[in-house]
Amino acid sequence: MDTQKSCCAASRTQVDLGRDAASSTQVNIDRVADTNSSNKLEGMILIPDGEFHMGTDHGEGFPSDGEGPIRKVRMRSFYISPYAVTNAAFKAFVDDTGFITEAEQYGWSYVFHLLASDDVKKKVTNAPQQVPWWLVVEGAYWARPEGEDSHIEDRLDHPVVHISWNDAEQYCRWAGQRLPTEAEWEYAARGGLERKTYPWGDLLKQDNEHQCNIWQGKFPDKNHGSDGYVGTAPVHAYKPNGYGLYNMSGNVWEWCADSFTPEYHTVTEVDNPFFSKETGKKSMRGGSYLCHQSYCNRYRLAARSSNTPDSSTGNCGFRTVADATV
Repeated sequence: MDTQKSCCAASRTQVDLGRDAASSTQVNIDRVADTNSSNKLEGMILIPDGEFHMGTDHGEGFPSDGEGPIRKVRMRSFYISPYAVTNAAFKAFVDDTGFITEAEQYGWSYVFHLLASDDVKKKVTNAPQQVPWWLVVEGAYWARPEGEDSHIEDRLDHPVVHISWNDAEQYCRWAGQRLPTEAEWEYAARGGLERKTYPWGDLLKQDNEHQCNIWQGKFPDKNHGSDGYVGTAPVHAYKPNGYGLYNMSGNVWEWCADSFTPEYHTVTEVDNPFFSKETGKKSMRGGSYLCHQSYCNRYRLAARSSNTPDSSTGNCGFRTVADATV
């Protein structure tokens, strides 16, 4: 299975539009939201100290992604949001700060071809050769996720997308929070279960019910949406895991704090693992509505992916964590 391709990571390095790089410090977030420290934790869930088996050695994994070897790691407690950051929450951040995302600065972002309108497609002149289902759409950004003729008014409770890692960092700074480490993300996503494939167990469906928002059909041209959604789903869709966290598999990829390396499990500590050495890529977890077992089976708990910190796509967002006070 390691020979299968990735549908998830279209990066800015894959197309050359002859433009200068965006500056993530164009609007510098030098203060936090006007709220006290206790309110910053409102609605967040405390994940207790503990140990868990991180990663996988299972044959359906991707060895080249560095999903293993599986090992026991020790974690200190932290708070995590039960949901990915929504369009409504990101709008509040932008309204408060005037922040301009990198997709806006570059003037384009990646939109999946089935989600773009015919009018938008007529204007598209670029798509990465390796992943041609990703279209370079001028004017696509978080508030117009499929391009200039789209909006989010009916998707305020959906996860914000077209957010680069650098954008996510700025939001976290404003919120007084941070991105989770990969270890924190996987520990929380497992919901107290050990060595399971998904947050709910080892079977993709439970009682013949869909548990997450992933591709249903033949990728990349037919998604019949039998799980209820073709694009993003509301952040509270489906059942939560054992810790009360929603959509830890599927819906949108979630940025993590770590730099990405396939050697992650062999070079990080067993106590609160974190890989900080710059590699040019940042880690992503959880899979998205584009993942499918036949092509990009990365909605499993141990699955990993990455992208450059300035890249943005219509299937990547983030959630936040906060240190637990002693």
